[in-house]
Amino acid sequence: MKVIEHLDKAKETLISFEIIPPKRGGNVYGLMEVLDAIEKYKPPFIDITSHAAEAIYEETATGGFEVKIKRKRPGTLGICALIQNKYKVDAVPHVICHGFTKEETEDFLIELHYLGIDNVLAIRGDDSGFRKPIRYGRSINNYAIDLVKQITDINKGLYLEDTLLDAEPMDFCVGIGGYPEKHFEAPNLKTEIRFTKQKIEAGAEYIVSQMFFDNEKFYNYEKLCREEGIKAPIIPGLKILTSKKQVNTIPKHFYIDLPDELADEIASAKPEHVLDIGIEWTYKQVEELLNKNVPAVHFYIMQNPEPITKLMNKLKGNI
Repeated sequence: MKVIEHLDKAKETLISFEIIPPKRGGNVYGLMEVLDAIEKYKPPFIDITSHAAEAIYEETATGGFEVKIKRKRPGTLGICALIQNKYKVDAVPHVICHGFTKEETEDFLIELHYLGIDNVLAIRGDDSGFRKPIRYGRSINNYAIDLVKQITDINKGLYLEDTLLDAEPMDFCVGIGGYPEKHFEAPNLKTEIRFTKQKIEAGAEYIVSQMFFDNEKFYNYEKLCREEGIKAPIIPGLKILTSKKQVNTIPKHFYIDLPDELADEIASAKPEHVLDIGIEWTYKQVEELLNKNVPAVHFYIMQNPEPITKLMNKLKGNI
């Protein structure tokens, strides 16, 4: 079932999750433990992140540097198949711009189609520092809207090779990312929302927000989206803080602010108490969001099921 269909048919707020593939050389058993842990909450869909190859600079014996191109976390496609076929949950792979050509994206979409996967999240992706050379007529998607347009085209049976006759159309449900505190490259939030509207007009059907720790920022973002004429469902994304270092690393990497109250409480706490603080903060966020009747709550859990298990036990009866 498509994500948008799950949202349309739901009689109460849905719960979904986002996970990350193991690092190269790892095994899938740890990830299966995560899936076993969250399966019992009956998520209608689970997102799986995608990762481009990265440029790794390694010093040589002569004092120079050698560039090696590596994908640290391959496996998105296989994990999608695992989730959809073993766990009977709809998989939502992330499709990204950076590090992939349009031709590779088309191949990925074809493989997803053959697996019976009907949902994708189209995002620009982090800059890995690696740019594929454009050769022999190959091209790239520079922005998420370009990616949305490519997926919309293939839904119409329009492939990159325009000589294909009677090409089979696909039927992907396309989600996109939203930024309640704006994307770091956007000059302001209103401009960010105009970009979001363009992606909806290009064929995207729902929005999943970047993580936030102040619900008022999400409410304001949702209000501005509606004022701009965006009618698509907007799903809030949440993350449970689990360590002191995240107070610095999360704002740095995701360009978001932590409320003073939360940052001060974690800064003054003992390390072993941070998880409890993070769970309590997210618990209050979820309670408020449920009272606002949001369509779903999306948890960024990656590869650690312990925090979400504790939170869900605390929320028992509310969800």
